[in-house]
Amino acid sequence: MNARTQTHAAGDPESAVVMQNLTRRFGDLTAVDGLSQSVRRGEIFGLVGPDGAGKTTTMRMLAAILDPSDGDAWIFGHHTVSGAREVQDRIAYMSQRFGLYPDLTVLENLHFYADLYGVSHRERDANIERLLAFSNMTPFKRRPAGKLSGGMKQKLGLACALIHAPQLLLLDEPTNGVDPVSRRDFWRILYQLVRDGVTIVVSTAYLDEAERCSRVALVHEGRSIATASPAELKKIIPGTTLEIESTDARRVASLLRAMPDAGSVALFGDRVHVIAPNEYAEVQIARALADAGVEQSAVRRIVPSLESVFMALVERNAAQPAEVHP
Repeated sequence: MNARTQTHAAGDPESAVVMQNLTRRFGDLTAVDGLSQSVRRGEIFGLVGPDGAGKTTTMRMLAAILDPSDGDAWIFGHHTVSGAREVQDRIAYMSQRFGLYPDLTVLENLHFYADLYGVSHRERDANIERLLAFSNMTPFKRRPAGKLSGGMKQKLGLACALIHAPQLLLLDEPTNGVDPVSRRDFWRILYQLVRDGVTIVVSTAYLDEAERCSRVALVHEGRSIATASPAELKKIIPGTTLEIESTDARRVASLLRAMPDAGSVALFGDRVHVIAPNEYAEVQIARALADAGVEQSAVRRIVPSLESVFMALVERNAAQPAEVHP
C-alpha cells in the first residue's frame, strides 16, 4: 500500500506526530533534509535551532500547508498529504505572523475564527469565555487587536487558534520579539494546555526556552543533530564545562579556540564557556591563560547550557555527522 494513501498504522500508538525522512527542497536549496522524529501525545516538543535551520518549513509540512519533496508525516495516524483534511481538523497552527485583524476587537477576532473553524454558536460562547479567562484577556475583550501589546497579541492569537479545541498545537516561534514577562505568561498557558491533554510542537531559536520543553530536537541546516530531554542533552558532551570570567573575555575565547586541548568555546558577555575533555585539558587551559597573562576573576565548573551543547554538537557533526539519540 502506498505510504501517501494510508494512515500510519505501524508506529507507536502513543505518538501524536510521526516524521519519516521528511524532506523539502526549494530548487537547489534543501530546507529540511531527512528529518525523522516522533512526538508523544501530551508533551511539549521543541524544534530548536537558529534562523534558516528549517523549523518553519517543517511546521508548514506538519500543518498540511506544504507538501514534502520526499518522506512522510502523520498526525494522529493521518497522512499530511492524503489525509490533509483530517489533519487540519485536529490541529491549530499559529504561524510567526498570525492573522489577527487590527480593526476588530478581541471578541470580534475570536468570533471571526470561530466562524472560520465552523464552531457552532451554541458552543462558541462558552469556548470564548473560557479562552478569555484562560489567557487573562477578559478585561480587554472590547479593545481593538491593533491596540494590544505584543505579548497580548500573541495570547489573542493563541486563543483564536484554540477556538475549535484542537488536539495538536503547532507554534512557530510564538514568543519571538515578546518581552520576558509575556513569554513567561505564554508558557504558563502552554503548560495548562498540556495538563488539559493538548500536544504541543513549538519551534524556537531561544535555547533558554528549549529548557521548558519535555523533549527537544536540535536542528541545524535542515537536519536533526540530537533529540532528547534538556537534562539528557546536557549529558551528551563528554568532559567538563568550565566557565571563565574575565574582563578580557574576547581574548580568552580567542586563546581557547587556538588550543588543541580545548573543546567547544562560547562567549557570553564577560564569561567564556569551554569544554575540557579531561583533567589534563583543564590543567592545560589554566596554564595557557596564566602564560598569556590573562586577567581572570573566576574559573568554575558548571552544568553546560543548551547553547554550549548545541555549538559542540554542530562542531562534532561537521567533523563526523551522526544524529544523537540518548
